[in-house]
Amino acid sequence: MVTTTGQVGRPRSEQARDAVLHAVDDLLLEVGYAAMTMKGIAERAGVGRQTVYRWWSHKAEILLEASVADAQEELAVPPTGSALNDLTAYLQALVTFLTRSPAGVAYRALIAAAQHDTAVATLIATSDVLGASSRAVLTRMTGEGTHVGDLDRASALLVGPVFYWVMSGRDPLRLQAADLAQEFLRAVAVDQG
Repeated sequence: MVTTTGQVGRPRSEQARDAVLHAVDDLLLEVGYAAMTMKGIAERAGVGRQTVYRWWSHKAEILLEASVADAQEELAVPPTGSALNDLTAYLQALVTFLTRSPAGVAYRALIAAAQHDTAVATLIATSDVLGASSRAVLTRMTGEGTHVGDLDRASALLVGPVFYWVMSGRDPLRLQAADLAQEFLRAVAVDQG
């Protein structure tokens, strides 16, 4: 069995860790975030509750860890050499992530929980998956000689319309990534090259 050393106590079993991360994903889809408990996660994973609490103090921490790695992979788009094409590919990946990916479902559940739980809000602020992925695309554009201004603000402008559309329950099939990318480029007045 592969193990890594945790901060305190016995070595952390990667097998148990993986079981917990899979359990939290399964429970999110089956019972929803609000009904999910640390006890239920431990039972589903086949580990003791103390094992779960040794590594995480809140179900949101487990859910975030379960979704971050997948999100980073799903939202990474290879450079095309064109700001318009890069943005279009990113926005398509974002729509897919938020609407069809289990990691996206987890992220949306955490965002919803963060609206009334300051601990979850703080946790999400320390691991801004959407901000990091969009800033990566925007930074690449800046490297191509384009200027997008403040990256955080440009990131919000890029992600905001898709995020609002999806979170408010609108039909994601009506979103046109290429149109959104062109609107973004017009808004920040960068070369669409």
